[in-house]
Amino acid sequence: MIEIRGLQKSFGAKNVLKGVDLTIKTGETMCVIGRSGCGKSVLLKHIVGLLAPDEGTVFVDGKEVQRLRGRELFELRRGIGYVFQGAALFDSLTVWENVVLGLYEHGERRNEVLDGEARRVLAAVGLLPDIADSGSATFEKEYAILRDKKPSDLSGGMRKRVGVARALVGSPKYILYDEPTTGLDPITSEQIDNLILELSKKLSVTSIVITHDMFSVYKVAQSVAMLEQGMVRFFGTAEGLRTSNDEVVQEFIERYE
Repeated sequence: MIEIRGLQKSFGAKNVLKGVDLTIKTGETMCVIGRSGCGKSVLLKHIVGLLAPDEGTVFVDGKEVQRLRGRELFELRRGIGYVFQGAALFDSLTVWENVVLGLYEHGERRNEVLDGEARRVLAAVGLLPDIADSGSATFEKEYAILRDKKPSDLSGGMRKRVGVARALVGSPKYILYDEPTTGLDPITSEQIDNLILELSKKLSVTSIVITHDMFSVYKVAQSVAMLEQGMVRFFGTAEGLRTSNDEVVQEFIERYE
């Protein structure tokens, strides 16, 4: 479970977060919406300890993130997968290298471990047949082709899936998605939504999805938080969001639907 209490953060004279309170339950998929610049991505960075709050606290599984150092912070981050906006793949690296990069940088050098994890996560996001078929002629042929491709060889949807696969390395308990459908056509966006739902059910992960895509919200969210001027303007279900009488909420929905 992730608990955020009284979170405040400023950058110079700009107050980005002004006392955010949220609870993300274990196994839940929460969508966080709001205008550009309202602090959605800043919120995610506090959860993984990339930013320290000016005031307030963030707890992940009962541990206060800003108090963690060294090995404890490393272990926390190992349990959190982060899907960056635009997938953020390294153009000079192959699919295989992009996926296993985190493991490699943390000292893993055994090829059988790196390769086994790459196979597992690429199959989990639907870029390869089921992992149970690993070793079959079909699986090995598709894997050999995919692993050596560069990001420039992939469609937008495939790049996004590789980004999700990288986030799944190490079997995290939490996955944070930053605008996962931005720049994708409606069909591909729906495929990514379906992937988020499938991973949530199959892997029992807790997910936070930052998005402007209201179709995604209605499809994947079990709960929704809307940030406005650094505070939580709405918290509830997707249906509650849709039927809210709050004029600010309705204006946002009408703009982004």
